[in-house]
Amino acid sequence: MVNTSIDFFKNKEIYCLFYILIINLYGFFIIVIDKYKAKKNKWRIKEKNFFIIALLGGASGVLLGMTMFRHKTQHKTFYIGIPIIYLLNKIILFIIIYFLYFRIT
Repeated sequence: MVNTSIDFFKNKEIYCLFYILIINLYGFFIIVIDKYKAKKNKWRIKEKNFFIIALLGGASGVLLGMTMFRHKTQHKTFYIGIPIIYLLNKIILFIIIYFLYFRIT
């Protein structure tokens, strides 16, 4: 009998999937937290942090949070910058997938 739970965590793709999931959840939740703090006139999250998280692969979460909660949508750097970073994230992901799985050597 093979222990499939151990084999599951030997798979590098699982770690990549976990990373993408976690970074996007984090990006989503910092938008939610910042929106809450904006309504309560409390200390806010720095705008550069949103862009750093987006550049690290969390652009989908940041973009989803922006649209769902209508937060930062009036700032030109956000409504132009985050979608561009989102596209860059997808292009980089497709390039990585191509070189890992479809490149003929």
